[in-house]
Amino acid sequence: MLRTVLRNLLAHRARLGTTALAVMLGVAFVSGTLVFGDTVAQALRGAAARNLDDVAVSVQAESVPAADGTGNGRSTVLTDGLAARVRAVPGVLAVRSVVNGTATLAADDGRPLNADNGGQNLATNYAPDKRPGGRDSRFPLEAGRGPAAPGEIALDRRTAEKAGYGIGDTVRFAVDGPTLTAKLVGTVRTDDPRVTAGGTLALFDTPTAQQLFLHRGRFDELAVASAPGTDNEELARTLAELLPAETLTVTSGARLAEEQAKQIAENTKGLTRMLLVFAGTALFVGTFIIANTFTMLIAQRSRETALLRAVGASRRQVVRAVLVEAALLGLASSAAGFALGLGIAHGLGPLLNSSGAGLPDGPLVISTSAWGWSLAVGVGVTVLSAWLPARKAARIAPVEALSSVDQPPSKPGMLLRNTFGGLLGGTGVLTLLYISAQTDGADSNLLIAALGTVLTLTGVIVLAPLLSRPLVLLAGVFAARPFGAVGMLARENALRNPRRTAATASALMIGLALITALNIAGGSTEAALRDAAVRGLTADYKVSYAGSGGIDPALAARVEKVPGVGGAVPVASAGLEVRGEWSTLTGADPRRLGTVYGLSFRSGSLADLGPGKVALSDELARRTGLSTGATFTATVGYGTDLEKKTLTVAGVYRHTRAVGDALGTMGDVLPHTGDGKLDAVLVETAPGHGTSRLDQDIRGSLGNSPLLQVQNQEELIKAQAGTVDEMLGMMYGLLAMTVVIGTLGVVNTLALSVFERTREIGLLRAIGLDRRGVRLMVSLESVVISVFGAVLGIATGTFLAWTCGSLTETALPAYETVLPWAHLSLFLLLGPAVGVLASIRPARRATRLNMLRSIHGR
Repeated sequence: MLRTVLRNLLAHRARLGTTALAVMLGVAFVSGTLVFGDTVAQALRGAAARNLDDVAVSVQAESVPAADGTGNGRSTVLTDGLAARVRAVPGVLAVRSVVNGTATLAADDGRPLNADNGGQNLATNYAPDKRPGGRDSRFPLEAGRGPAAPGEIALDRRTAEKAGYGIGDTVRFAVDGPTLTAKLVGTVRTDDPRVTAGGTLALFDTPTAQQLFLHRGRFDELAVASAPGTDNEELARTLAELLPAETLTVTSGARLAEEQAKQIAENTKGLTRMLLVFAGTALFVGTFIIANTFTMLIAQRSRETALLRAVGASRRQVVRAVLVEAALLGLASSAAGFALGLGIAHGLGPLLNSSGAGLPDGPLVISTSAWGWSLAVGVGVTVLSAWLPARKAARIAPVEALSSVDQPPSKPGMLLRNTFGGLLGGTGVLTLLYISAQTDGADSNLLIAALGTVLTLTGVIVLAPLLSRPLVLLAGVFAARPFGAVGMLARENALRNPRRTAATASALMIGLALITALNIAGGSTEAALRDAAVRGLTADYKVSYAGSGGIDPALAARVEKVPGVGGAVPVASAGLEVRGEWSTLTGADPRRLGTVYGLSFRSGSLADLGPGKVALSDELARRTGLSTGATFTATVGYGTDLEKKTLTVAGVYRHTRAVGDALGTMGDVLPHTGDGKLDAVLVETAPGHGTSRLDQDIRGSLGNSPLLQVQNQEELIKAQAGTVDEMLGMMYGLLAMTVVIGTLGVVNTLALSVFERTREIGLLRAIGLDRRGVRLMVSLESVVISVFGAVLGIATGTFLAWTCGSLTETALPAYETVLPWAHLSLFLLLGPAVGVLASIRPARRATRLNMLRSIHGR
């Protein structure tokens, strides 16, 4: 039997080639994902370890408000005196005092860098060692030197290149106040993921950093280096006993590195899981190809199987032979897939970095678990896919197998299949309909939605043979009418074996269903974000603050005086608590707000607003049960600055994210903002004035501070929805692999079908069908099957997107399912295109068959 297995593998190399390719691609995704995850985690751990190379113990301090109100309003207990006490401890070799903060830089054209993610704009002190010409080992120099005096700054190389600065240039930056300048004296390297992911890094001398971010003479951290032979854990315990425990955390460098490694593993786990979902989808699609291929191969070898049974082979031996054949095929394909996966892992880093992921470089990490799981998955999927066809072949009696090659499915078997598929699909549909009524994206709802999606897809796959007849008949009409008898033959060939047609189309269906659902959900989310960003906003520009504070009200008057500005409307906000509902109260001048916002009022109007009179959004009015004319008591303010106020509802308007849940006068809001600052200034241009340089003029009137953003509507939309496009692009690329594997399934099925119908094709040739007709018949059959899969996939994907889209309504009230008709039409056209491409090789083989040999079944 082993010799028979090996002979079959060698005899059917071409037929098994496409199946092997499908397994290889699926395994490549799994292995590439596992290797990529290990590589990224190792690279991040390496970067963190390099930052802690000379840190034996880290002493970190909690920030508290500065007693004298100087600096940035915070202070710590870490002083020069404490640093000196630490240096005096036996075993301490050196102590580096660290100051941390954030600073937003302006590029050489005046525009702020990374203003939307201020937390990634890192700033710290450059602390060189005590040797002559000493350097800070945390930041290896690329060019120039480290900052050593006030008015000097160093940047990491990426930041300097992005901003367009060179050594000797004047760098403009802001911390939490006016614009500052410093001379660029050097550039450095850093592996900090926050910087490599698109952030910035600025370095100052220690006194300057203390003045900017903390308090003179104070530090955020002491990085302690130990003498050779020192027990760092013991040193950490000694320092913990020496220093005030209530405001300091003392951690050994090894323990700190371990904690960072755990955090890194947790952070990268989500990305790896997402990629494994796509890998699993690819393997799931490949399963249909493998099962379909073995079903057809076993059917074509039924006479051979019958002869083996007749000469004494048992059913168990037949099953075992098929499974050994599948295992050998899976092993060889998995080995090739693992090698291909290494290339995928190598390319994923640059691909994600092009979208701003900022992943560090590092050598590929090939762990035992990665190749072990890859081989196990590849071999396991192949063997499991071949198991059912093998059992079916073994149950056929030798006499029955010798009499026929293609046994039609039994009616009881189809009835059982359709009943089971109906129960699965019906349960999935009901589950998703329940989800469509939910608006909260809680984890429990997401799990239910995932379960409903799996049940629905599985039900459609099981019911696909039942659905194939009406859909293939419909698609076949378009093939039969223009192509006559050849088109009818193609349609009947597709209908001949519903299970085979369904299995072939299902592989393509899954890929298109997921791509369709993703496209609809992503497009609808992007549309909702765009709508939320500018709904009702008629202003040409929005001036806002990128830092933790707000805009000084006096600046609004300066903006209004800029030539070309037709009007400037200040906007502020404060917290609002109404009947247990916390929301935001926006303040503005009601007489002027209408010039920059087109609010849609359900009742009342802007003119009705005044002192003590507010308008509520329709959503807040619904949640609180308030309506126009009602008087209520509310809490207004932030933090500890809260005040009870009696307010009257002057109107109800349609909710917009830009305005928020409630709207009042500036006099009612500004005193309760916490710092007396504005959120934004909305600007409209003067009639007849262009907007080409108005944003730069506005920025100039405000001192060109990097903390101030001047954004037009397109920039506001991009800030809200820009990341959606990047995520969709990556997911489309990953899901495209499932479509490729589905195409391979069509190729494989057609190739085996042509072999199975060799005698039939010979007879057709004998009665007058020329080579062109044979090629057309095979191509049309492929197109009909592919169109069936495409229609089923698009319909299923649309249903999935519609039902699951409701879960975003809490975060995105403006979310509505938007059908991208252009994209759906393109996906529908993808079906015939896949069919034509998939038919090229099988059709070519069919036309080359010798007529007389085909009739004799050779």
